[in-house]
Amino acid sequence: MNGGDDVVAAPAGSPQPLEWKFSQVFGERTAGEEVQEVDIISAIEFDKSGDHLATGDRGGRVVLFERTDTKDHGGSRRDLERMDYSVSRHPEFRYKTEFQSHEPEFDYLKSLEIEEKINKIRWCQTGNGALFLLSTNDKTIKFWKVQEKKVKKISEMNLDNSKGMGNGSIASSSNSTSPRQYLANGGSPDRSCGYLSNDFSFPPEGIPSLRLPVVVTSHETSLMARCRRVYAHAHDYHINSISNNSDGETFISADDLRINLWNLEISNQSFNIVDVKPANMEDLTEVITSAEFHPTHCNTLAYSSSKGSIRLIDLRQSALCDSHAKLFEEQEAPGSRSFFTEIIASISDIKFGKDGRYILSRDYMTLKLWDINMDSGPVATFQVHEYLRPKLCDLYENDSIFDKFECCLSGDGLRVATGSYSNLFRVFGCAPGSTEATTLEASKNPMRRQVQTPSRPTRSLGSSITRVVRRGAESPGVDANGNSFDFTTKLLHLAWHPSENSIACAAANSLYMYYA
Repeated sequence: MNGGDDVVAAPAGSPQPLEWKFSQVFGERTAGEEVQEVDIISAIEFDKSGDHLATGDRGGRVVLFERTDTKDHGGSRRDLERMDYSVSRHPEFRYKTEFQSHEPEFDYLKSLEIEEKINKIRWCQTGNGALFLLSTNDKTIKFWKVQEKKVKKISEMNLDNSKGMGNGSIASSSNSTSPRQYLANGGSPDRSCGYLSNDFSFPPEGIPSLRLPVVVTSHETSLMARCRRVYAHAHDYHINSISNNSDGETFISADDLRINLWNLEISNQSFNIVDVKPANMEDLTEVITSAEFHPTHCNTLAYSSSKGSIRLIDLRQSALCDSHAKLFEEQEAPGSRSFFTEIIASISDIKFGKDGRYILSRDYMTLKLWDINMDSGPVATFQVHEYLRPKLCDLYENDSIFDKFECCLSGDGLRVATGSYSNLFRVFGCAPGSTEATTLEASKNPMRRQVQTPSRPTRSLGSSITRVVRRGAESPGVDANGNSFDFTTKLLHLAWHPSENSIACAAANSLYMYYA
């Protein structure tokens, strides 16, 4: 499958499709093992270096993993090159630590149970060898510091047994033939010598072998997670997004109707910068589904809506950014409207590319790539599971149509990925002329359900070479590979390593990692 052969005037250097290989799995379950609800992974995030990975689950826990293969061979890139190791060799992670981030709560004013489920995790800038991250459930955001602390031990206890002090000779100096004495607190020194009680009194001449305990810092270290700040009581609706600003000082949190701006150092105050709540809730037509800061411009952020639109806003224009700087939406094709049109148009996730030029969005059926300099429509549309279109009625009946799939871009911006049902995920090439459209399964053999004949792209009405639609096989009742699909196993969460072709994805309680 040579990317570029099927598109007219494709650039000669169109990248080859990647061959994905299994790397690792954490929490793999055995055949027939029942998955506990609290163990299901609900968030995945790489840090900027790609050396750490965090996952959150429905039980409110955050688990951290660290990369080990770069540390094993001398650290620096120059050393690796000198030893003839490939810098982008097989990536390996290991379990680092975990901590309980959120606990279940109950809002007595609203008679509402607040789940402990982690909705999002975002890494913050590191400092002094410590890791910092934000985690949120439906209502409360927490700022965590994870740091290695040297274990402190107590040595040199009071009693020195080596000098024969254990037989009661410490108190022997108080046992004299003098008349019976009473201590100030009512005790008596005439008790058995081997019995040390609260009434014990030091003799006037002192005890020569008394030692004070000494706290000694050992060479052992243990990881400590400490909650530095709690950002609470700022959202009436469920938080769906948090995003760090490139200034390293602020972040946003978004719920269905509002976006708030926070300073990391101030937990008791936030600024409402977007409010789409109408005066009369009966007039509500759309809600906010996702929000993210621009990766380099601290004044720019984007948020998506349930109507399938993305708004770009500029914080320099006004304090309350209800008016957008740019609006990105695709015009509905005439005659294509159905009962499900608005439901499947709702965007579940948006991500900026690394350079901030492109925005990737995921709705129920497609991935769309948008150029922020072109608001007339997406530059590319990728069909994720077109074979499900005849099944939309069934998907509506079992509520699967409301599943919120995430999406991600590669660090070089040449590929995009998102999940589907039957624990499948798809990787598309988005470089001009690329025909890459790979289907992988979250298992130890990711390519086993691969389509034998590559999907041919079809040109859409747009004039841009990159405006390409990928289509899979469209047999009803089976997926793109001819397998019956399973709506109960869905791959909602995945993340792409920031600098390498490595993907981490969650299938229920298992974390699978792949590389190419």
